[in-house]
Amino acid sequence: MAAAPQPIFWLGNDTLSVSAALFAENRQRLCKGLKAKDGVVPRCMVLLQGGEQKQRYCTDTDQLFRQESFFHWAFGVTEPDCYGAIDVDSGKSLLFVPKLPESYATWMGEIFSKEHFKKKYAVDEVHYACDVIIATPLTVPGLFQRGQNTDSGSICREASFQGISSFQVNNTLLHPVIVECRLLKTDMELEVLRYTNKISSEAHKMVMKHVKPGLQEYEMESLFQHYCYTKGGMRHTSYTCICGTGHNSSILHYGHAGAPNDKTIMDGDMCLFDLGGEYYCYSSDITCSAIYEAVLKSSRTVMAAIKPGVKWTDMHRLTDRVHLEELVKIGVLNGSVEDMMKVHLGSVFMPHGLGHLLGIDVHDVGGYPEGIERIDEPGLRSLRMGRLVQERMVLTVEPGIYFINHLLDQALANPAQSCFINNQELARFRGFGGVRIEDDIAVTADGIELLTCVPRTVEEIEAFMADSAKPFSPVTSNVK
Repeated sequence: MAAAPQPIFWLGNDTLSVSAALFAENRQRLCKGLKAKDGVVPRCMVLLQGGEQKQRYCTDTDQLFRQESFFHWAFGVTEPDCYGAIDVDSGKSLLFVPKLPESYATWMGEIFSKEHFKKKYAVDEVHYACDVIIATPLTVPGLFQRGQNTDSGSICREASFQGISSFQVNNTLLHPVIVECRLLKTDMELEVLRYTNKISSEAHKMVMKHVKPGLQEYEMESLFQHYCYTKGGMRHTSYTCICGTGHNSSILHYGHAGAPNDKTIMDGDMCLFDLGGEYYCYSSDITCSAIYEAVLKSSRTVMAAIKPGVKWTDMHRLTDRVHLEELVKIGVLNGSVEDMMKVHLGSVFMPHGLGHLLGIDVHDVGGYPEGIERIDEPGLRSLRMGRLVQERMVLTVEPGIYFINHLLDQALANPAQSCFINNQELARFRGFGGVRIEDDIAVTADGIELLTCVPRTVEEIEAFMADSAKPFSPVTSNVK
């Protein structure tokens, strides 16, 4: 007899259908990883806490909810204030949902039964969140999630609930195992990431079609978000939108509250749009700009070199080398590139890391597991991953060349670096901004799969922009 079809997450029209089997497979992988871990005793129970619905400061206005990433990876639940448990031996899954007051039905909508959530998320049991200590055996060791996110430096919060003191709590074993599981993507996860990149790529192309002098940077942000939501069902972006034009294109994380994409776009401005949509918590991260061949060359050189087994730090250094070679060609720098590398001159023009892991979080977990330390050198200390490249990793490749005044001034004041700089030629680029090309890739057995699909060469961009008078008609998804 055929197995019953798994429930799906789907937002209609041409949006992607995501099966609950994706999360069942993730739970199976987690159990397998834990069983292979020294120190995990029989009949352990994983206990995870989902994200909480929060209000705006002291008001009763809800903030837009987005699920906590580890909980989403394991359960795919969209509602807030939930818990989840997994029996490591059997793989049995338990979901705990909030017991809502009767008034909820008046103000917020239907109160669904526990059976509704069991079918919706294809879990074995559903209980109320207030019954965690009743539904899980206290004699079983509980594996709680606690560990450092090596990208942000923050500590993920372990599950907390009334009666937790009754449990045998272990908060050291789970984190490294679940991080390693999230590091390598399954076929179903890759399908979702392909979708987020396809929609985000088309949104970037739509922005390129509409950008012109006199518009505001935030109008480009609005166009991107509108396309991602209307065409892709993406209510969230992966991060704060960066729409830097002119001198703002050299501000690496432009778009925050202190610099909110509010400049008027001027004729001749360099435009750097770093924008990524998110579907069902899976991210994309793409940057487009009017580009120099130097950055394009470094991007393509690095992507041609990436394969399982290469060091990500070596890919960063390769990027620096190509940038320095190209800056010599245009006269900004003079001298031996080898000597420039020794004094870390590349970090003056690219102070950030080459790229990062991508998945449920835009800066995904797993970049620095125990035993791998950051290299304390300019540029490399900002690199968000230090390990060997592995098949099924999803990464961004985002080289850039920026003319950031305070970094240029520091270099000119440093005799070890200033001896290579042609200050007269450099002055031409003061206030110019920066250029970044960012693509998302999935590592294959012998190379990469490019997930991003936007014009990249100068010829492609010029041809695309020359066609801007025609109505924009994106490729529609055929995934159901």
